[in-house]
Formats: sequence, structure tokens, C-alpha cells
Amino acid sequence: MALPYIIRPTTHVDEPFLWQMLYYAANMAEDGAVSGDDAKTHPYLAKYVRGWGRGGDLGTIAVGEGAQPLGAAWVRLLIGAEKNYAAVADGVPELAVAVLPQYIGQGIGAGLLARLLDDARAIYSAVVLSVRAANPARRLYERLGFVVVDTVVNRVGGESFVMLRSL
Repeated sequence: MALPYIIRPTTHVDEPFLWQMLYYAANMAEDGAVSGDDAKTHPYLAKYVRGWGRGGDLGTIAVGEGAQPLGAAWVRLLIGAEKNYAAVADGVPELAVAVLPQYIGQGIGAGLLARLLDDARAIYSAVVLSVRAANPARRLYERLGFVVVDTVVNRVGGESFVMLRSL
């Protein structure tokens, strides 16, 4: 039986949960991090969440029984020195997505992304993300129409694919 949940837009009060989700989205455990608090001081990662709710921020949260957040997907437009991917045009926001580990494989991530992409279409022409080469989530991104536009060395020295989804 599928886990019941709803998807709602993010608000500024969701910032603490977004930090937690950033920990999972960025595979920070592989860096030796133990929680989303470690992302707050990481120069590459902090820009994805710090001060959530600025103009152009857009996200979705999956919420289960008892208002328990299960996962999140969000985009943020990074400009100038904040921008991570040279191969991607200005004006394309960067996407992050994660689901709490105990809820992976139940379709929550796909639901979050589908809703976020639908919402983003009204504001943006495309979105971009980075996924480590060995991450099985790459198959989900490909099913949702993301295509590899660049290969980069990620922050831990491995290979990641920069994937773009036109809207």
C-alpha cells in the first residue's frame, strides 16, 4: 500500500527542513557530515537554502500523516559568482531534491519533481541539476526529461552529470 501524502508549496518556515534535505540531496554523509547543519557552513552548498524565500525561490514539500515532512524539491536562481554550472545559461535555476531515507522508493521524489517542474514552467524556461554518476536517481531524472549537458568533477572529486530539463 502506498504511503499517503500531499504535496504543498514551500514557504520561508520550511528552511530548517530544506537544510535537512540538502544533507541528503548532496550526499553529505560521504563527506563525513552528520546533519544538515554542516551544509550551513559549506560554501558550495549553503547558497541553495540560506535565506529561503527570496524572489524566484520555488519548492515543493511532501507531507505525510500528522504533517510529517517526507521530502522536498526546490529550485533557486543563482547569479554571478553563486552560479555553479558554466555550461548552463543565465536565468536557469538549480534544482535540489531529496526524500527522507526511510521513504525512498515510494514515488515521493517523482511526485515532488513533477509538481515542481509544473510550477516552475510559469517562471522559468528550464531547470538544471547535478547528479553523481553512480546515483540511481539519474534514471528518474532521465524519465522526467532531463538530459546530460556537461560532466564535472564534483566537490568530493568524483564524476557528476549536469542535467538540464527544458520547460
